[in-house]
Amino acid sequence: MKKITVLLLCGLLLVAAAACTQKSDLRQVTLNEVTRSVFYAPLYVAVTNGYFAEEGLSVEIVTGGGSDNSMTALLSGEAEVGLMGPETGVYVVNQGKQEHPMVVAQLTKRDGCFLLGHEARAGFDWNELRGKSIIAGRPGGMPYMTLLYVLRQKGLEPNVDVEIISNIQFNLMGGAFEGGTGDYVTLFEPTASQFELAGKAYKLANMGLSSGEVPYTCILMRPETIKDDPAFVTAFVRALYKAQKWVQTASDEAVAAAMQPFFPDTDIATLAAVAQSYRATDSWAQQPTMTAESFTRLQDIMEGAGELAARVELDTLVDNSFGEAVMAELG
Repeated sequence: MKKITVLLLCGLLLVAAAACTQKSDLRQVTLNEVTRSVFYAPLYVAVTNGYFAEEGLSVEIVTGGGSDNSMTALLSGEAEVGLMGPETGVYVVNQGKQEHPMVVAQLTKRDGCFLLGHEARAGFDWNELRGKSIIAGRPGGMPYMTLLYVLRQKGLEPNVDVEIISNIQFNLMGGAFEGGTGDYVTLFEPTASQFELAGKAYKLANMGLSSGEVPYTCILMRPETIKDDPAFVTAFVRALYKAQKWVQTASDEAVAAAMQPFFPDTDIATLAAVAQSYRATDSWAQQPTMTAESFTRLQDIMEGAGELAARVELDTLVDNSFGEAVMAELG
């Protein structure tokens, strides 16, 4: 018995050593994400399904807590990769920085927010917002700017017909609404569904469907990374594209299971419902390349919010070559 125990222990040690060796062979990559959100499911799938590992990468995802923080981490070299809204890249370009980060892949193609109210109702009419208030995130951020864009599309002038509350931090918006601030609020998943299940708020409209396609969240890398290590960029985008393809055909439950390691406090049923919601609204980009039309709409939204100093050409900020290459390779 003692001999068997020793042999088993040695075997376990050998397996552990092999696993450590295998992991050490992978290139360690730090990615700074703007926030932790089920909206970014394809990124988490690329980790848990092993697509990054297949490309020789071990990706650590750090949450920045705001696009300005994520961009700072990228510019400083604290992170090799940034996941944030491309509007942040537009801001950097318009600051006159010649060597600026570039978008190398697109992850989501719609606003992932939902408009929620205190009461459930069928047949929501945007005119119901007249004379009311909405907690809308911070000025300059995409949730805030997209809301202004949609309101105008619906014939409502922000801060004339509808009060826009913009002084509450992103991660405190749900709590503020629950506490009685605002008549309406915009929230991402899974918070929106969790609030609805708990009877704290009720979904009234999908902001992504209301605004149209927008390159909402993208992968950015520094210019020196793109120039000096194109093989790494290609490997990263290839892994992401594999995940984008997988989520298009996988069941909602399978997507939920792949995401859950990143949302340990959220049950599979809720994550599956969220996956179904984002799939139904075609919110996840099916390919890593960005279209000129969607980039133009992004800048229309920024301009309407008074946040666009000057128009930026697509090729100035977006490098579609890596996405095009992996799409040609994988189909």
